[in-house]
Amino acid sequence: MHLNIRQKVISGLVTCVLAVGFIGGFSYHYLRAIEVKQHLVQVVDDLREIILEIRRYEKNYLLYGQEEDLQQNQRYTLQALEELDQIAPDVKNLEVASQLDSFRQELLAYQELMRQLAGHLTERNQPNSRSLEEQLRSRGKTLVDLSVQLVAFERRRILEIITTLKTQLLVAMAIFLGFMGLFTLLVSSKILRPLRVIETTTRRIAQGNFKLLPVLDTRDETQRVVEAFNRMVQELEKRQDQLVQGKKMSSIGVLTAGIAHQLNNPLNNISTSCQIILEELDEGDKELLRKLLTNVEHEVYRARDIVKGLLEFSRVRDFASKAVLLEEVVKRSTRLISSQVPPGIDVVTEVPEDLILELDPQRMQEVFLNLLMNAIQAITETPGEIKISARADAARGEAVITVADTGVGIPQEELDRIFDPFFTTKEVGVGTGLGLSIVYGIIEKHHGRISVESQEGEGTRFIIRMPYNPQATLEERAAS
Repeated sequence: MHLNIRQKVISGLVTCVLAVGFIGGFSYHYLRAIEVKQHLVQVVDDLREIILEIRRYEKNYLLYGQEEDLQQNQRYTLQALEELDQIAPDVKNLEVASQLDSFRQELLAYQELMRQLAGHLTERNQPNSRSLEEQLRSRGKTLVDLSVQLVAFERRRILEIITTLKTQLLVAMAIFLGFMGLFTLLVSSKILRPLRVIETTTRRIAQGNFKLLPVLDTRDETQRVVEAFNRMVQELEKRQDQLVQGKKMSSIGVLTAGIAHQLNNPLNNISTSCQIILEELDEGDKELLRKLLTNVEHEVYRARDIVKGLLEFSRVRDFASKAVLLEEVVKRSTRLISSQVPPGIDVVTEVPEDLILELDPQRMQEVFLNLLMNAIQAITETPGEIKISARADAARGEAVITVADTGVGIPQEELDRIFDPFFTTKEVGVGTGLGLSIVYGIIEKHHGRISVESQEGEGTRFIIRMPYNPQATLEERAAS
């Protein structure tokens, strides 16, 4: 049977209350017993004092035979019996009850002997009187011994009860602390730890990493919360993909005007070549015709590459990494953005021709386009330069890619926020604040890292560190 967290907490609290009540009940029982014992010790101690008075007047009576001593002896005897009668109801269920009953019987026997001795006072030298005196002294001594034993017995019982109570309280405290430890562990493992994981994951999601949480079969609220959280993450990832596609469509809109201009040149060349071919067709200058047709073919390929690059960039596809040459991705990106580069801004690339990385080329192209677009917008005065460079660091197993510009830079207080969704330093209508957030998410998806260095008035440099395993990427590229 699986209990949810609420049932576990309620069960734990009920168990705790029952345990406290049980321990409290036992403690009250022992304290009540100590109270009774203490009262009994006081009574027995009083009885012992009374017995000593009885013995004192007994000796005086046997020595001097005065009636006053006999009366005092009898009065103290009656007082002792009254004390026993008063304490009897309180101790009838205690172990000491039988001893008190024996004490009472001895006291009654002593009283009877005293009466008999008082009747034979005139015959004290008779053998019968001497026998009564011996019995009386023996009974008196027994009474004193019994009173002492009763006091010692009850004090011993009080100490035993106190020891038992202390042991019980220590055991109860240990059990209670153990229970509280288990309860704290339960709260920590079932409530606090999942909440911390969700908090950490929330921060991770804010940075664009949509990795799902593992769902444990706990069959309680935490499992349902994690499942709901994962559904939310999947929905957020879907929404982010929609935002990415929307941003991509926006970028395509910006690029289209420039691409139309790029297409205009090869189309003009094709048109001019076709007109010349038509004019020279009758004359039959094959060498010239071949040259013109070759030019037409070259311009067709050029236009095809421009359109192909735009179509590949706009196409929606799932994330799929493969071994590709980084230089090819950078070239396609710079070719697409070239129409947006104002005069006076140079785009320089220093990427090794043989640098192969495991990445999704379409999404990495989007990374470069976003960074290049930001760099272009950051350069407000010409001349300016945007430089894309890369190098392999095999020792650390990473490739370091930098995109640097000579723009206005980013204020230091804003550097920590530039990757946050919808945060932008641009004017209203110029930026949405999604570009760098999307870049961050794409790099994270590649298991890479991106950081930024900037100085106001000097420019900005984005540093991308991607996993690099030259042997694995070469084998994969060869297999493909």
